[in-house]
This record gives sequence, C-alpha cells and structure tokens, in this order.
Amino acid sequence: MSGTIRVALVDDQALMRAGFRALLDAEDGIEVVGEAADGEQGLALVREQVPDVALIDVQMPVMSGIEATRRIAADPELAAVRVVILTNYGLDEYVFEALRAGAGGFLLKDTEPADLLQAIEVVARGEALLSPSVTRTLIGEFVSRPPDRATAPGLDRLTRREREVTALAARGLTNEEIAAHMVISPLTAKTHISRAMTKLGARDRAQLVVFAYESGLVKARGDR
Repeated sequence: MSGTIRVALVDDQALMRAGFRALLDAEDGIEVVGEAADGEQGLALVREQVPDVALIDVQMPVMSGIEATRRIAADPELAAVRVVILTNYGLDEYVFEALRAGAGGFLLKDTEPADLLQAIEVVARGEALLSPSVTRTLIGEFVSRPPDRATAPGLDRLTRREREVTALAARGLTNEEIAAHMVISPLTAKTHISRAMTKLGARDRAQLVVFAYESGLVKARGDR
C-alpha cells in the first residue's frame, strides 16, 4: 500500500489512546486522524474520517466495539475501512464475535510496538490479521460449538477445490502452506481463497475462517 495509512483510535481508556497515538505519530507513513472514547463516538469518527484502519477496543460504554464493528462492516460507504479489535486477553471470549461482526483481526493491548506497526500495515493492505498460531488457538478454544447452519452460507456455492482451501485456511495454514499441501502454486491457492471469499460475501480471510466453522466445513478441537 502506498501513501499514508490513516488510523482511528477507539478506546475508553485515555491512557491507552495516548500511548497508541504517541507510538503511531512517531512513525512515518501513519497518521492518527482522531480518537473516540466509546463505540458510538468511534462509529461517528469512522464515518466522518473514513480511515484505512480503525483500532477498536472490544469492551466500551455506550456501544461495544463489536457493535461498532458490525455497523462499520454493514455500511457500504465504509467498505474500505479495516477494523482491528483491541483486547486485554489473547483468548478473549468476545474475539470470535468480533470476527463474525466483520473485524479483520485482533491485537493484544500489550503487543510489542513493532508488532502493532506491522499489524496496521498488514490490515491496511486488506489482509486478515490472523497469524496461523493465533488462528489455531482461537479456534481450538472458542469455536468448539455446534455449527450454525441456519446462518452460514451454503457449501454448495464452493467448488471442491475452494472448499479444500477454505478448510485449510481455517486450520491456520498460510497460502504457501496450502500450496504445498495441495501441490499447487501459492498464486493458485490465493486465487481459490479469493474466489471463495467472493462467493460467500466474506470481507476478508478472517470471515472466511468464521464461515468454515459455522458451516461445519471444519470441526474445532473437541468436536466429534
């Protein structure tokens, strides 16, 4: 991505916002376009500024980060805004709900500065902020529930190859690992992922993972 990455900060803790702002303002190529102290203010800020990335706390007064994310994802005029959920715990029970709502990923509030900056760049490019290890842990802990086939899109929309790559992505494999597993090129793996996302209306890879588990395409650890 070329140009300056515009970031909105949404957190009810003033000290947390100040810390993130200080870090981001010191970085070339990143501009903080505004701050908000609750989800409602955050939604208004995002609608006004249309940032590239919105860092949103998961639990806030007035409106939660999950509801703010859901409204951002539902607004066609905000389709280019990437949401990263901020959480105090690596396995916060709300993280899965945030991904379902449309978040592109999540970060721990105590993440290393270099990791935060890299995460912003990754999400700004339109990629999902779900590392393989985080995906596996998240899925193993919080997605072991009966698949919700009433709300999940139908698997019949996907070709056999697309179902296969979706399942592998849901297990936390990267495009390169998927390519090696299926004996195809990384570009072909990426193409299959993109087509699956388009057919299912997924904003990004994170929502593709949600679909894979909700549809029953992949079972979480502990499911039999």
